[in-house]
Amino acid sequence: MTFAKLGLTDELLKAIADQGYTLPTPVQEKAIPLILAGRDVLAGAQTGTGKTASFTLPLLQRLAANTDPHQNPRRVRALILVPTRELAAQVYESVLAYGKYLSLQVEPIIGGASVGIQTRQLRRGCDIIVATPGRLIDHIKQRNVSLANIEMLVLDEADRMLDMGFMPDVKQVMALLPKVRQTLLFSATVPNAIKALAASALNNPVEVEVAKQNATAENVSEQVYGIGREYKRELLSYLIGSNNWKQVLVFVRTKHGADRLEKQLIEDGIRSVALHGDKTQGARNKALEYFKTGKVSVLVATDIAARGLDIEDLPHVINYDVPQVPEDYIHRIGRTGRAGSSGVAISLVCPEEAWQLVEIEKLLKRQIPRIEDTGYEPVSLKVIDAPKKNAPNKTTGKKDFRHTKKPAAKATTRTQKPKPGDKNSRPKAKKGTR
Repeated sequence: MTFAKLGLTDELLKAIADQGYTLPTPVQEKAIPLILAGRDVLAGAQTGTGKTASFTLPLLQRLAANTDPHQNPRRVRALILVPTRELAAQVYESVLAYGKYLSLQVEPIIGGASVGIQTRQLRRGCDIIVATPGRLIDHIKQRNVSLANIEMLVLDEADRMLDMGFMPDVKQVMALLPKVRQTLLFSATVPNAIKALAASALNNPVEVEVAKQNATAENVSEQVYGIGREYKRELLSYLIGSNNWKQVLVFVRTKHGADRLEKQLIEDGIRSVALHGDKTQGARNKALEYFKTGKVSVLVATDIAARGLDIEDLPHVINYDVPQVPEDYIHRIGRTGRAGSSGVAISLVCPEEAWQLVEIEKLLKRQIPRIEDTGYEPVSLKVIDAPKKNAPNKTTGKKDFRHTKKPAAKATTRTQKPKPGDKNSRPKAKKGTR
């Protein structure tokens, strides 16, 4: 099936052609006709499946069909809510690209940017807002924007907004919207809390599912390296340096850990940059630019980067720290293997994290392949006395492992004979700079 057969206008088809796309993805093929018909949609679609275009294209067409070009200022008629600034920027760019031949105005309303500039943009008027919940509420309280004329609402990466604690803000925004509207909810996973939200926010929705829930892409090769915590950094540097990897996304648990690992990798001669929530928006944009353009080889990020990063042909994702929420494993490794490309996802797991690996494999309903020869004394990832899980979080509906006592670490020793992961055998890379 072609995009033309989905019922899109000539202006949109021309914009699609400019982007170099020829055939719709499965989620686009299923969702676009439903949205054009005015139906509410609940879509379970992982990142990298083309979901942004699946709601952006029909949204633009429906708005353009009844736009008054003489209206001044423009009234906000569509709202796209997203969890992170990076995802907001990606969606904003998509709206601009697909709407280039239409007379519609779009504005990004996100944290970390100038409130004054956003206020002036909102008062000038626009048709579409792409926003993060917190900053949007700030403007609502200051009466810089009205949601009284919203015709279409999109909740993108709804499960991530749930994980990040934005659901009270989302419900506050929804309470200000007209009851008669079209609502589209897109989520990589559909836990019970998301189903409850859909039941309250959507009107007789059509469910669209293009991938099995809690499944990873088939073209991603997954590997687990059992390794003592004290040797993780050394093994990471060796894997990157010895294989001459040019683009690697490394996930860590904390902001401090991201900054520390960035400095350590630079000391090892590996060009790296950190990305986390304490960075200014300018610093975050620069980090992404350096990574995408090849100025640095490694982006060390917290889970802020698990959603919303659209990097073409990203070949390697490494879990330096095992994610605390099992579902985040799927989102992290979903950064690679996008749009049919192949990718490699590696998890460095120390004995203290073995129980978290068990929870991930329970979610996936399969075991992730182990790499037996890591170059270090083998460590056991078998959980004998698994820590008792906390009760499900009432807000997210997910189990929260962050405050669970972890089992004591087992002693690990390095092998006497240098192996590929040994510091003495690692090729010495020339020191680089950011």
